[in-house]
Amino acid sequence: MSSTTTRRKSNTFYVILIAGAAALGGFLFGFDTAVINGAVAALAIAFNANSVQTGLAVSLALLGSALGAFYAGKIADRYGRVKAMMVASVLFTISAIGSGIAVGIGDFIFWRVLGGIAVGAASVIAPAYIAECSPAHLRGRLGSLQQLAIVVGIFIALLCNYFIAVSAGSAESPFLFGIAAWRWMFWTEIPPAVLYGMSALMIPESPRYLVAQKREPEAAKVLTKILGGNVLAKIEEIRQTVLRERQPRFSDLLRRNGGLLPIVWLGMGLSLFQQFVGINVIFYYSSILWRAVGFSEQDSLWITVITGAVNIITTLIAIAFVDKFGRKPLLLLGSIGMTVSLGTLASIFGTAPLDAAGNPTLSGSAGIAALVAANLYVFCFGFSWGPVVWVMLGEMFNNKIRAAALAVAAAVQWMANFIVSTTFPPILQYFGLGAAYGLYTTAAAISFFFVLFLLKETKGIELEDM
Repeated sequence: MSSTTTRRKSNTFYVILIAGAAALGGFLFGFDTAVINGAVAALAIAFNANSVQTGLAVSLALLGSALGAFYAGKIADRYGRVKAMMVASVLFTISAIGSGIAVGIGDFIFWRVLGGIAVGAASVIAPAYIAECSPAHLRGRLGSLQQLAIVVGIFIALLCNYFIAVSAGSAESPFLFGIAAWRWMFWTEIPPAVLYGMSALMIPESPRYLVAQKREPEAAKVLTKILGGNVLAKIEEIRQTVLRERQPRFSDLLRRNGGLLPIVWLGMGLSLFQQFVGINVIFYYSSILWRAVGFSEQDSLWITVITGAVNIITTLIAIAFVDKFGRKPLLLLGSIGMTVSLGTLASIFGTAPLDAAGNPTLSGSAGIAALVAANLYVFCFGFSWGPVVWVMLGEMFNNKIRAAALAVAAAVQWMANFIVSTTFPPILQYFGLGAAYGLYTTAAAISFFFVLFLLKETKGIELEDM
């Protein structure tokens, strides 16, 4: 084996290590947003919260995420990607501790919003750092680490919730040292949050940031480890790029006669439909959803674990096929699958007999059909609207407007997530599960025609040609 090949393999291994460390931010993103799933019912009991307060306890963190995403880029540009990761790590840790020691719904919401800010920051910093530290031939696969880390984080959070609830007997019951199990669910986030900060201390700063700060000798050392070869030429290329760039302006998104550019509307539409099909109801509320239709708490939590595993498998499928099949076919196929599976859930829950408390009860074949339909829905979302929307948002805008348009589309996505997450508990209480899934079915059906008639394929097109 030649020394050049050996060095290239060494460089690749090093890049994978630092990209994996950065992707821990994605893991915490998924973990933090899903960990509340197993604690929702216990929170409502512990704090005597009504359905609106419960909805806000889950969803207000998403407004924190919007705030974190908005400011993270500016912090990362001023102080560096690594320092921004360390700030996010501290916020994740404080949020996890605070959520577990909360004494009322108000301070619980405060701690969750703090965690939401960290989620938003991680959603911006990790992909930017990975892209800036990856060789071109590895960038796509390493970039997909972020999405994979998110769904693995969701799965591990649901798994932790399950084992804690089973060990304690229920989320409300005492667990270790006589402390309620739901509090321990939030504390399980502390170890990965601390590990994220420790990892950030051990990885190099982004070479692109170092060149922008005129710290070129440091950038050269990092690029030698990442790329090898003629790093001075690469530094010159980065320097020219930095000189040409200017801060994106939101005025770039406007047409000459006023109003947003059509492509920006399409990006916002993708973000809206990704959330309006109700996917986060599954990941935030599925444990109380299944309990509402007659499953035990332990069975409900185990179902959410299975759902998390399905989400990981389908994300891997999307990573494998998005460059082969194209973006548009996957979105269309996903819309059809979601419409059928959500429609099935709406029909099952809408026609199910009610118990004394007015909740639908599923038994026998109806319960099995609901389980299959719910996991089929997650499968259809996982190979299409989950990862593909992020792929398209990253490549459908031209170079001039990409950063500003992405900021708008991401903000719309967090807001849509907030709307869906906040409205689900009141809809469940006053109109029932059938009505909730009927709304999400309608959104899935409309999403098919949105993609069919308005979206253009971006597969194989250079970013400069968008």
